[in-house]
Amino acid sequence: MITTTVFYLTVVEIIVQQISYTSASNAPVILPEDATLTTIGLANKYGHPATRYDVTTEDGYVLGIYRLPGKGRIPVLLMHGLQDSSDSWLLRGQNSLAITLANNGCDVWLGNSRGNRYSRLHKHLNPDTDPAFWQFSFHEMGYYDLPAIIDTILNETGADNLTAIGHSQGTTMFFVLGSEKKEYNSKVNVLVALAPMAFVHNAPAPASILIQLSPLLSQLDREDGSSEVFGDNSTASTLIHTFCTTPITGYLGCVYGIIFPLLGYDPAELDPNFFFVAAAHYPSGGSYLSILHYLQVGYRKAFAPYHYGSDVNMKVYNSSDPPEYQLDQVTMRVALLSARNDRLSSIPDVLHLRRQLPNVVYYLENPRPLMNHVNYVWGLNMQDYLFPYIYSVLQNNHHNLTNMTTQL
Repeated sequence: MITTTVFYLTVVEIIVQQISYTSASNAPVILPEDATLTTIGLANKYGHPATRYDVTTEDGYVLGIYRLPGKGRIPVLLMHGLQDSSDSWLLRGQNSLAITLANNGCDVWLGNSRGNRYSRLHKHLNPDTDPAFWQFSFHEMGYYDLPAIIDTILNETGADNLTAIGHSQGTTMFFVLGSEKKEYNSKVNVLVALAPMAFVHNAPAPASILIQLSPLLSQLDREDGSSEVFGDNSTASTLIHTFCTTPITGYLGCVYGIIFPLLGYDPAELDPNFFFVAAAHYPSGGSYLSILHYLQVGYRKAFAPYHYGSDVNMKVYNSSDPPEYQLDQVTMRVALLSARNDRLSSIPDVLHLRRQLPNVVYYLENPRPLMNHVNYVWGLNMQDYLFPYIYSVLQNNHHNLTNMTTQL
């Protein structure tokens, strides 16, 4: 009863604030500048001009990655989550992780996985006309995208290895990489896994409902063919960006109706004004298969490559079921940072992952009770309840971050 009362009082307060805001101005609502800036624009605005590199993968995808140059001996690669992009690491400005690391001398690299707004290109396939372009999930991101990105960074910097910080899908890719391309384990100094995603056995509703629909959704995909989801030029994406940036209804509908039920309730850390910035950048596009693959993992309770159906599986894997990833072969150092209010990367699933990995050097259940899945990249006060733990891991793994505090 108390929780329900607090919920509705919060909603009323937000409505009053938004009505006051819109009533104070007779002009149409204008989005903040950061809602309109690209990764390069955001990096430039916050004092670290970025350089773009076009990286071509072994299977022909062209990925846009960005460098915020620094003097750090070990480069730091940040990999985004599902349907996200390099933008998210910059959206909180001076309080964002990318800018904070760059301010302290780190050589920061921002990756983009295939299919999002910065990596929607292929040497031979046209994403607008060739369905084959969208035949990928997190498996291909780990198997093809990460090796190309890592090799480019190491070649450009002359470093022997790099430190990786991944969020959600950005962690899944590294677990695939370490399992399938074992030689890359030594090229990762340490992986800081924020909201680690390998198992989704314990995700509650509404995610659990989608997981149970996985067989039906997979069958529909086999019948209709893979496609892009939420691309910048799609009707669905336009509707989402337009609705979610609408005062009052957009915030309530998108945050209270979708984000909080799916990823965890924490209104203090996702304020309406910032959400209008985030909603202009997210989602950034991707493949339908990428979403389906996670649902399959939850339904089959196995962290394994994509399940195409028995007949195709026999051709691809020489088995009716895809073989599970060998997590015991992921020998890179891994730091797992989890949260009790994360409804997608649940504590039981992260603990199951921890037992499978052979080289976990740090494990955290964030003490903030409302810490959720999006706070890792969008949280208002990340510098207080998250960054000190990240800095501690970096300092314990060959980074010199003298200007950063590791004290909570």
